[in-house]
Amino acid sequence: MKNSQLYKGSLNTIIMKLLGENGRMYGYEITQKVKDITQGELNITEGALYPALHKLEAEGLLDVEMERVDNRLRKYYKLTESGQKETVNRLAELEEFIRNMQIIVNPKLA
Repeated sequence: MKNSQLYKGSLNTIIMKLLGENGRMYGYEITQKVKDITQGELNITEGALYPALHKLEAEGLLDVEMERVDNRLRKYYKLTESGQKETVNRLAELEEFIRNMQIIVNPKLA
């Protein structure tokens, strides 16, 4: 289930949660953190990550800072104030979705 369609709808929320926990991160760092947390079960590709980051930035949920690292420019992403508030909302929505899916998949546990 390394790149399941099920994860795609949650990618923005995953990114926002990580940025909320870690302050600011660069793209590759985000992909590696997800891979580490999921013990390699979830791999976010650059082709999925960067469009999501750009969309979140366009929505005013992320700020971008450029920093020179090893003579290369690196983009760091961090949540804006509205991004922090929206992260709380999206996490609550995701948790509710997961609860509902658990009820549907295994009603005996409800």
